[in-house]
Amino acid sequence: MPNLYAFELFPISFLFSFAQDAIIPYKEILQMYWEKATSFVNAQCDGLEPWQLVGLTFSSTLVSVWLHGFLFQSESLTSRTKKQFFKLLRKMPFIGAIIQKKIDEALNDVTSSLSFLKDEKDYIKALPEQGMSQPEVLEKMKEYSSKGDVRWQDGKVSGTVYSGEEKLTRLLVKVYEEFAWSNPLHPDIFPGLRKMEAEVVRIACTLFSGGPNSCGAMTSGGTESILMACKAYRDLAYERGIKQPEMLVPVSAHAAFDKAAHYFGLKLIHIPLTKAMEVDVQAMRRAISKNTAMLVCSAPQFPHGIMDPIEEVAELAVKYKIPFHVDACLGGFLIAFMDKAGFPLKHPFDFRVKGVTSISADTHKYGYAPKGSSVVLYSDKKYRSYQFFIAPDWQGGIYASPSVAGSRPGGIIAACWATLMHIGESGYVEATKRIIKTARFLESELRKIDSIFILGKPEVSVLSIGSDTFDIYRLSNLLAAKGWNLNVLQFPSSIHLCITQLHTKSGVAEQFLKDVKDSIEEIMKDLDAKTTGMGAIYGMAQSVPDRSLVAEISQAYLDGLYSTDVPCSEKHMNGSPSHH
Repeated sequence: MPNLYAFELFPISFLFSFAQDAIIPYKEILQMYWEKATSFVNAQCDGLEPWQLVGLTFSSTLVSVWLHGFLFQSESLTSRTKKQFFKLLRKMPFIGAIIQKKIDEALNDVTSSLSFLKDEKDYIKALPEQGMSQPEVLEKMKEYSSKGDVRWQDGKVSGTVYSGEEKLTRLLVKVYEEFAWSNPLHPDIFPGLRKMEAEVVRIACTLFSGGPNSCGAMTSGGTESILMACKAYRDLAYERGIKQPEMLVPVSAHAAFDKAAHYFGLKLIHIPLTKAMEVDVQAMRRAISKNTAMLVCSAPQFPHGIMDPIEEVAELAVKYKIPFHVDACLGGFLIAFMDKAGFPLKHPFDFRVKGVTSISADTHKYGYAPKGSSVVLYSDKKYRSYQFFIAPDWQGGIYASPSVAGSRPGGIIAACWATLMHIGESGYVEATKRIIKTARFLESELRKIDSIFILGKPEVSVLSIGSDTFDIYRLSNLLAAKGWNLNVLQFPSSIHLCITQLHTKSGVAEQFLKDVKDSIEEIMKDLDAKTTGMGAIYGMAQSVPDRSLVAEISQAYLDGLYSTDVPCSEKHMNGSPSHH
């Protein structure tokens, strides 16, 4: 009987022998080049003493380490070089003085354009010697609440207040009164509050199609929800051996991702958009590297209200085993009900999509809860564990907190829970139906107006308006003069309206269309008129190559928020004799 084992081994041994013979010529070539290289190095070192060789090796190592640290940082070399160039430019005697003069002028323009600083005659700068009575405090409070020219109750504000219903407001006041002194940091003292928070998270997980292992946490808002997801994936990346984690984020994603990168030492790689204003999936695929810690999409994104191609990005997340966060902070509590409201989305966006590992959604937007509440959700508890902070060795005891804050206002959590319970699924479906119907009506009518266009194909509640005919910021100024308060956008120049329940009131959408048409008619009479006010500032800001100057000017706005100095001058925008 033939030896089959020997027969099977014959071709294997033959192939192995053939491979060895084939490698021999390459081995000889490599050996020849190696000998030449060593001979060259030895010749260069001929005559050097041992201490010199040691010193040369040591200094070369230091230079290599420095060069690696210089080239490979969270901020790109191009960005750092540009910053250094403009920094040196501003230090040059003649040029620096001109730049500083322009900055001072811009700072004055910003300060004079801040409507909330106008008409202030005095500030309280110290505690009253004797405490005020309750009626006195309430009277003073009424005085403060009546300040400002913009009445959000009239439905002329983009976003900001998403419900404002009086009946709901009265309920929330009673709920907050009941839980005003509660704090979820002490679940043993406030067990009912703990139950409320857990139920809010579980309700959200259910809405976004989470499985039995899905979980999450409540936060103070969308920014904190995003921060927590980024922190979790950064720590997960560290555990996986990634020393310099990167996150791939569409340029249209919320600036909270930039804040997270700044706070947590992550490298932010911005991914460009397609002409449809969606993230470019192919560009994201090319940007993936061994350091990629997370992928990001928006549902929808804030500037233009466009849904990113979540399914396509999720395929990348699965293929490369990378966590994938969907930011639904703005419209999460709309898109979750759009199917039942009769406006189904083209593509799924939540935990039904394999690869989506976390979602952020604001209960204080289209969830209609009071400001200060949001949720961050995970497909599995293994991800949430990286969000937590635990200090086991503190002298004050074992300290553990689920999010950024330690103490948190229990009244806000209770009010959020009460809102969800009061409105219920049917209430959310009806509200969604009204909002999306209004958004579709406005989009249809705005597209009929010459000289303006809608960016992309929005599916939810945000309409972004641009123009190739005139400076779109002039339209913003004129609408502001008519009492409207819209969001001003850049790159590209545009303005947007975020539609809320207030815009669904009778006549509000029609009034907006009329005011847009009237404003455009006025603009077309003089296309060369100069844009002033905040519109001019935004236009100027986009053209400044040194972005640190823009940041410096923006600081004037932040400083203004805490100003207790009486303004000394006023300036007005063109087309706006009284507003802003």
